[in-house]
Amino acid sequence: MLNYRENLSALPSYDGVEKDYRIKVNANESTLGLPPLVEERLLNRLGLVALNRYPNEEYYSLVEQIARNFSVASEQILLGSGSSEIIEKVFHAFGGAGRKIVYPQPSFSMYKIYAKAAEAEAVPFDLDAKFDLDVDAFIKKIRATGSSLAVVCNPNNPTGNTLTLAQVEEIAKNIDCAFLLDEAYVEFYGRSAFGLVKTYPNLIVARTFSKAYGLAGARVGYMIAQAEVTRMIAKTFMPYHMNALSLTAADIVYQMRAEFVPRIQMTVAERQRMFERLKKLSGVEIFPSQTNFLLIRFARAAELAEYLEALGIGVRYFAAPELKNCLRISIGTRMENDEVFAAVKNFVEGR
Repeated sequence: MLNYRENLSALPSYDGVEKDYRIKVNANESTLGLPPLVEERLLNRLGLVALNRYPNEEYYSLVEQIARNFSVASEQILLGSGSSEIIEKVFHAFGGAGRKIVYPQPSFSMYKIYAKAAEAEAVPFDLDAKFDLDVDAFIKKIRATGSSLAVVCNPNNPTGNTLTLAQVEEIAKNIDCAFLLDEAYVEFYGRSAFGLVKTYPNLIVARTFSKAYGLAGARVGYMIAQAEVTRMIAKTFMPYHMNALSLTAADIVYQMRAEFVPRIQMTVAERQRMFERLKKLSGVEIFPSQTNFLLIRFARAAELAEYLEALGIGVRYFAAPELKNCLRISIGTRMENDEVFAAVKNFVEGR
């Protein structure tokens, strides 16, 4: 008989199984490949990668580039396999038996899983009916529970709404535990809180290349914090945990990030266009978003998801009570968005 670790069977799993959708707008990925100039530069660079060597050069090249862009010391940057690994390691660093980790609900589903994996108590804090966060009540919850870590996704996934920088600062300065700000979608919002790291040593900002920069398959993310914080969290990572190919891809993309600005602007414009069209449909409630997706509530959401799937369109349906009758629809190309909207409209209107 195999003797698994205690409580492993109770640990929830993340369902990453995908179907071969004709239009895939269920995972908040970029619907486009790399810009042609970026792809050409990357292909030329990959041939020079020394795969027989550990990826020290590639790792520190990207670290230094990110540090220069944010005008911080390189010691303030850590890289991870997507921001997901960064988040998991932060949970590990501040978790442990008897400790509590507070996060809004609904939010990124992995927070609960990471808390349990860190053997900490997951403490969800309910958003209001419009999915807004009561900052004062959230601060009181953190203090009352004596939590070791508070987490906020800004903009929030899967709801799409945001906290202002003033609200982020209000949390940072009024709690005495670590504060992780997950900015996976911040490029679509345009208001990062990384500048607050200098003032608040408890603040940790996590970012990713997976969304705005279309590198979901490469799995690269990073965090910004004060040097003492990154030094401690770095202890939770395995040696050489990043691969040279992914690091090289991210390095090229970051050097050429200006090439992605028109795509980000297009996504924002398409998001607004879809928002205006969907809000006119009878029985559809749509929530404001500053991301690359929209969340809608519809009484027959499960049936709508099945209808769209039959047409080869993948959207995200949520079974969680706090997201009852909700669907999340990522923003695709204009043609994809038009087809998604037409399908939703036909179903809602009973055609």
